[in-house]
Amino acid sequence: MNRLFRLVGLLQALALAAALAVPQAQATRLKDLASVEGIRDNQLIGYGLVVGLAGTGEKNSKFSEQSFRSMLNNFGIKVDEGAKLKIKDVAPVVVHATMPPFAKPGQNIDVTVSAIGEAASLRGGSLLQTMLKGVDGNVYAIAQGSLVVGGLGVEGADGSKVVVNTPTVGRIANGAIVERAIPSSFGSSDHIVFNLNRADFTSARNVASTINGIYGPGSAVAEDAVSIRVNAPRDPTRRVEYLSTLENLDIDEGADKAKIVVNSRTGTIVVGSLVKLRPVAVTHGGLTVTVSEDPQVSQPNARSNGQTVVVPNSNINVEERQGKMFKLDTGATLDDLVRAINEVGLAPGDLMSVLEALDQAGAIEGELVII
Repeated sequence: MNRLFRLVGLLQALALAAALAVPQAQATRLKDLASVEGIRDNQLIGYGLVVGLAGTGEKNSKFSEQSFRSMLNNFGIKVDEGAKLKIKDVAPVVVHATMPPFAKPGQNIDVTVSAIGEAASLRGGSLLQTMLKGVDGNVYAIAQGSLVVGGLGVEGADGSKVVVNTPTVGRIANGAIVERAIPSSFGSSDHIVFNLNRADFTSARNVASTINGIYGPGSAVAEDAVSIRVNAPRDPTRRVEYLSTLENLDIDEGADKAKIVVNSRTGTIVVGSLVKLRPVAVTHGGLTVTVSEDPQVSQPNARSNGQTVVVPNSNINVEERQGKMFKLDTGATLDDLVRAINEVGLAPGDLMSVLEALDQAGAIEGELVII
């Protein structure tokens, strides 16, 4: 009997441990909620030339010819100023890349190459050595290599052409070599700051509370709805381990405001799950106006010296659709609203009008956002 009680107790303990191990439905890792201040990507940009094009390059632009002359001068080839250069196999391009945080010299990053002149296609071209600079004007990477172009452009002798996707933009995987590391403030102070991806006071409080519950009171302070300052060791090894532990903590994310988002251009309507409606009755009808043209030919009588003319004849038909009324009770939820809309059969355009009228009447417990 004692053995049976011990077995039952063991099963209950395992069940309790399994229940505690299951994360809450709203729990999200801190690394998915926030980013560490100072750890960010950096944009690089440069100007270069793509060569080896099969006649799809530049035509006759001043800056392209000037760039080509400068390139030849760099190789010790002097071209007379009056010489007319044929550069249809060359295209001036802008090269841009994103340098990730902590990128070190010798590592490679991807680059995107875009034509800026009259080049028809960059397919088959090779980018010559191009310096990539940061916003401070320093060179952080050097790009060079063969382009991969997904688009296709074909032009006939009569001027007809077929273009598939965008042949004037290409990419070079690992096409740039990092030459200089970007200075980072990581490890320069006694704390680190987490910035939430979405400003929310509840989430900021929950992050600070979770960290304080593990490392003790005062370890983390929510400075505002976005930033949480956390004490951290200065030693690089300990700081990395500490940050690895923090970013994998499960945080109860605060629910966002109840919103209805309406895209007036595409007709897309998204209703948040927290949106509720106050008691209201809605009816909506519409007019359909059809205008058709049936021109008539007016023929003059014989020997009247008149002229045959075309007389316009417009037919206008107005059809009114009978509106249906639906009622929403106190605290109506998203499901109630969707069910009522489906019963009435409103089109997206009509639904926008209904939502705007509900908002004006103060019947929406939430925010109506029209973009």
